[in-house]
Amino acid sequence: MMSFACHASPQANPLEEQAFIGAAQVEQQMIEWRRDIHQHPELGEQETRTAKLVAEHLEKLGLEVHTGIGRTGVVGILEGGKSGPTVALRADMDALPVKEPAGLPFASTARGTYHGQQVDVMHACGHDTHTAMLMATAQILAGMRDNLPGKVMFIFQPAEEGSSLVKGGEGRRWGAQLMLQEGLFDKLKPDAVFAVHVMPGPSGQLSWRSGATTASSDDLNIKVIGQQGHGGMPWNTVDQVVASAQVINGLQTMVSRRTKLTQSPAVVTVGMIKGGSAPNIVPESVDMAGTIRTYDPAVRAQVAHDVKLTSEKIAESAGATAKVSIVPAYDMTMNNEQLTEQMAPVLKRAAYGKVATTPLVGASEDFSFFAGKVPGLYFYLGVTPDGQDPAKAAPNHNPKFFVDEKALIVGARAMSAAAVDFLSEHATQQ
Repeated sequence: MMSFACHASPQANPLEEQAFIGAAQVEQQMIEWRRDIHQHPELGEQETRTAKLVAEHLEKLGLEVHTGIGRTGVVGILEGGKSGPTVALRADMDALPVKEPAGLPFASTARGTYHGQQVDVMHACGHDTHTAMLMATAQILAGMRDNLPGKVMFIFQPAEEGSSLVKGGEGRRWGAQLMLQEGLFDKLKPDAVFAVHVMPGPSGQLSWRSGATTASSDDLNIKVIGQQGHGGMPWNTVDQVVASAQVINGLQTMVSRRTKLTQSPAVVTVGMIKGGSAPNIVPESVDMAGTIRTYDPAVRAQVAHDVKLTSEKIAESAGATAKVSIVPAYDMTMNNEQLTEQMAPVLKRAAYGKVATTPLVGASEDFSFFAGKVPGLYFYLGVTPDGQDPAKAAPNHNPKFFVDEKALIVGARAMSAAAVDFLSEHATQQ
């Protein structure tokens, strides 16, 4: 087992300086890649054009290239000229079922099939930038291969946002989980894995936190079953609409009164509720769907137990029955504390000192599955243009989400520097 006892020097090593020069040289090409990918977005598990672009680029760089991993994933292996550890760098490639407004000269007009329905498609979460930054990083590091002490695994992952072909709970895995299931880390297991994600924030600022970073996500489905009847004579029915409202209120009380929030935050949200066919009919059943978000495994287990118990007992008190299903979707992303400490000065240099501590993020990430296998570090790149308040900028998944492309060079510098510094620091431990 590799030790993380030593820490990166606050001074840049020569390889890092070469990486910074390489980032400047590839910057314009990286922006062109980003615009091309942005204009041609593809949904999860359908990223064939993007995967082809990536694979051809990696092949031109002389990397060992594997395609079709996790359906449309691409992995490139760069063999350094010296012996040493292996570091993995990950980018996600998929877009979202979102319609992009007109305005950008490279705006998407693409359409795609999402769970059987025709939809507009847009890179509204910035995965186009992630792919372009990692393509640039591969070019930077390939130009330094003779001096690299170890191997670099470039992971271009599909379906981070989920599969567009099948829905959750249908017994299939996708994205990071599927790549791992198909043996991604079996033949070559990295000693660490890194990823960067763009988000609203001062342009070019890097931010991160140690430990829990993004939330776990569990899919919640509740069916409340009662007795149908006339809305004007509710005493002859078991009104599950009222019972469902009480369940929703009870779940919020459960979080505030039963969950140990001083240990770790938790969120239970019911985002969908469906029941009834006419205003004067008490329906037989009501279906609810939502999400559970937590940042600690013990809290996650306790919340799941309490959600089930609360829902069932409240429904029972109304004479109804609640059937509760909780399906784990994503784990919480945990940044390895020692790795984070080691890489902090590296990221600070890559951002020219423009860094911050990230607050807990309520979104989930399937990078968590990679970081659950090997030490990981997941950090953020601010992409809000100068002069604009990041707090007022459109967030990820919004059709008006905008990326200041001048920030991308910081992401390429950070990924390249993290790779070379990790390899250099740990080469002597092999």
